[in-house]
Amino acid sequence: MRLLLAEDELSLSRALVKILEKNGYSVDAVVNGQEALDFLKTGLYDGVILDIMMPVMDGITVLKKLRKTGNGIPILILTAKSEVEDKVTGLDLGANDYLTKPFSTKELLARIRAMLRVTSRAADSRLHMGNITLDCACHELSSDTGNFRLANKEFQLMEILMLNQGHLIPTERLLEKIWGYNSEAENHVVWVYISCLRKKLQALNADICIKAIRNSGYSLEVLV
Repeated sequence: MRLLLAEDELSLSRALVKILEKNGYSVDAVVNGQEALDFLKTGLYDGVILDIMMPVMDGITVLKKLRKTGNGIPILILTAKSEVEDKVTGLDLGANDYLTKPFSTKELLARIRAMLRVTSRAADSRLHMGNITLDCACHELSSDTGNFRLANKEFQLMEILMLNQGHLIPTERLLEKIWGYNSEAENHVVWVYISCLRKKLQALNADICIKAIRNSGYSLEVLV
């Protein structure tokens, strides 16, 4: 899953990005509210971690603008201990949860998992297609013949394919969703990961396959 982190304290932002990436999330970080709104217009994100006190546009204003347009993306707001009114305001405006600084890594990750469950599947659920199962809790791809633990980007790629079974997903969309809006990664990088997943599916005797449409994208299909 891809998260947007809006936090202007650079040392904290860098630390949070490392923590989140280590725990299987893809993260883009911005330092003010206007940037957050601009990034969210891409529709690439599954959730937002939004600091309240930011330059250019504060987090409460970002929250108001998002909800006013009908954007229901899950939002976790970050507050200082003294900002009780902002916590209440944020929840009333549609934030899914809040976290008070300073906070522990375990609590942050638990809050994110809970937040994402509000509008998506449970964090420990499994995706199925044909004889293949993708366990989203442990990033395990399996069939009756065996299993593989997928690396972070392999998992994200397989997750997107299984959530869009039978639908063509443009290569550019995969690059943006997994590698990031500002990434310099090129199309061949996606091909490398697709190739790795194909080998794992073959080893699992899968009755599904990843099909490529030249210059267009990829889709997950049942073998016929």
